[in-house]
Amino acid sequence: MQVAHLSCQCGQKQVTNTHPKIAVVIPSYKVCNHILGVINQMGPEVGRIYVVDDCCPDGSGDFVERHCGDERVTVIRNPRNQGVGGAVMTGYQAAIADGMDIIVKVDGDGQMDPSLIPEFVAPIVAGEADYTKGNRFFDLEEIRAMPTLRIVGNAALSFMSKLSSGYWDLFDPTNGYTAIHRDVARHLPLTKISRRYFFETDMLFRLNLLRAVVVDIPMDAKYGDEVSHLKVSKIIGEFFFKHIRNLGKRIFYNYYLRDMSLASFELPIGTLMIAFGTTFGIVHWIRALQTGIPTTAGTVMLLSLPIIIGIQFILAFIGYDISSIPKRPIHLQRKRFDLNTIKKS
Repeated sequence: MQVAHLSCQCGQKQVTNTHPKIAVVIPSYKVCNHILGVINQMGPEVGRIYVVDDCCPDGSGDFVERHCGDERVTVIRNPRNQGVGGAVMTGYQAAIADGMDIIVKVDGDGQMDPSLIPEFVAPIVAGEADYTKGNRFFDLEEIRAMPTLRIVGNAALSFMSKLSSGYWDLFDPTNGYTAIHRDVARHLPLTKISRRYFFETDMLFRLNLLRAVVVDIPMDAKYGDEVSHLKVSKIIGEFFFKHIRNLGKRIFYNYYLRDMSLASFELPIGTLMIAFGTTFGIVHWIRALQTGIPTTAGTVMLLSLPIIIGIQFILAFIGYDISSIPKRPIHLQRKRFDLNTIKKS
């Protein structure tokens, strides 16, 4: 990983000493047509800008070095392409090492408005969130500007994301405009988070395991001449299986490994009852077809009752899961712990 610091001509914006110290990470891959405009729109509240050249074939890192002199910019080069997730993790590590307080991730294709950075940072500074992310579906009027395929795809992905991540109150899971507190980012398993297009959703799953508070920030999407490298047909199967994997892990970690509640019993009991009722019903249905003897009302009741009760147990589990969304920012809890430790020492 190579790092270069810049200081010359392209806006000559001066760094202001702000508190907290805000860093912006810009994954850079085939965005030479837009990235300078994105950098130029960064406000004075931003202390450092990390442009991560993810082994870009267009040499976007070199391009930024040649044409941008904003003294806040640091170009980091990944020796091999790691995908958007890998590029962001590289930026996170650099920002944490430099002692930045809040790390904002903005794409370099111009779809995300840098003037919204204060809105993404505000809930974290106010102690209301550990992580914020954009939501392009908040304003129903603005949704009309979004391609129909993206609307349908995001609706389906949002439902799957709610199941796998446990953040039932969030929407637009693939939105990459995010901000995170340093104390949360440094506790993430950066080497385990998905490196490519599943990155944003996998982040939510990892944040839930930390019990981090995540808040949606309303925003409008901008669509111009940028080219999307995401092919829905290639990732739909991968996304589905990764969601199922994360759902299983989340349930095991949260309900059986580190905590137990009534919901820990409702899920397996409900599942077993539905399985029993369904199996019992199929067996008697096949037997009735073979013998021509109709199934008695008592038998129908015997197979229906476990299914009905099982569904009620599953719904009760989902209700508990929805109500257990993290509500206490963990970066504040860690800060209080550190202060108490200092006082006692």
